Amino acid sequence: MAPPLPILFRKKNLTRYDAKQAFISVLNNDVTDMQQGAFLAALTAKGETKEEVAGSWEAIYDLDTTKVNLGQKIKAVDNSGTGMDTFKTFNISTAASIIAAAGGIPMARHGARAITSVCGTVDMAEALGVDVECTADIVAKSIESAGLGLFNGMSPHIHPMALGRILSQIFFGSTLNIAASLANPALPSIGVRGVYSKEMIRPVADVMEEIGYKNAIVLHGCIDESDKGMDEASVCGITHCAQISEKEGITEFTIDPKKLGLDVKNPSDLCPEKDIKTESKRFASLLNNKEDSARKDAALLNAGLIFLAAQKATTLEDGIQQAAKLLESGTAFETLEKWVTAQNTDPEKGLEKLYSLT
Repeated sequence: MAPPLPILFRKKNLTRYDAKQAFISVLNNDVTDMQQGAFLAALTAKGETKEEVAGSWEAIYDLDTTKVNLGQKIKAVDNSGTGMDTFKTFNISTAASIIAAAGGIPMARHGARAITSVCGTVDMAEALGVDVECTADIVAKSIESAGLGLFNGMSPHIHPMALGRILSQIFFGSTLNIAASLANPALPSIGVRGVYSKEMIRPVADVMEEIGYKNAIVLHGCIDESDKGMDEASVCGITHCAQISEKEGITEFTIDPKKLGLDVKNPSDLCPEKDIKTESKRFASLLNNKEDSARKDAALLNAGLIFLAAQKATTLEDGIQQAAKLLESGTAFETLEKWVTAQNTDPEKGLEKLYSLT
């Protein structure tokens, strides 16, 4: 089935079924690269509906995702962003996930290599010593034993058909980024997800609820006096959120760092270093609680949201306080060591790489 471009050009919406069929043709490479790019661009320009995102997610998950089964007692939590945001930060979500895992929250992450930034989720994990080209089973065992694992969204071990090929060629935020980030092999029911624009918060929350998320927060962070934003909770301005709850459905709220007792930070303080080697050293320093800066505040804020989504904290303030204790006690860095050991075909080599950063 060729992508229904005439419908999209007329600003008409696709059904979930039609979106799924169109994405199947993209995944199968049944149409030209030009048609694939035009389809994604037209869908993004029109503005995606929840049915369109759900249909594209369904195609990716059904056809191009290696599935894993975690232990029944493990309630896996995902924390990731769509990427393609307009302001690039250091890898906040990875820092937040490590801190949350240190607090006993099993993190089943699903990320990609950098496309428009210095250090994507996979690039950072690799620089820290994690084996990011391992099989899905090794990642699952890491989640079970270390409390944290990362599925490489661009690896043929995780998405064997086409996802890596397509993502590596897309340089703008699209439905594919959202749907692909949701195609987690562990199919978690709890999550914190950053999106590249404020307009996508509610549609993505609607999709996540529809595909089985029970408790989740979808967010987009803003920067004061700027039109740029990030797929992370922001310490530089207001963060807009939608929260999914089994009891209350979907509710919307905002986070003002000033009301949490956090000074509004200069966004430049969150920018990554110019190369991955320098950035990974600074990242390791943060996890070792040797950096008291805007980076630390950002990591704690985003970790606090994971505690809130996983119902391990009653308020965001409580979640931030728990995160701070874990970081400052050294427990977060110990969890990083466990992760490098568990998600590795050569644990000694991985730890050697990690310790070279510290």
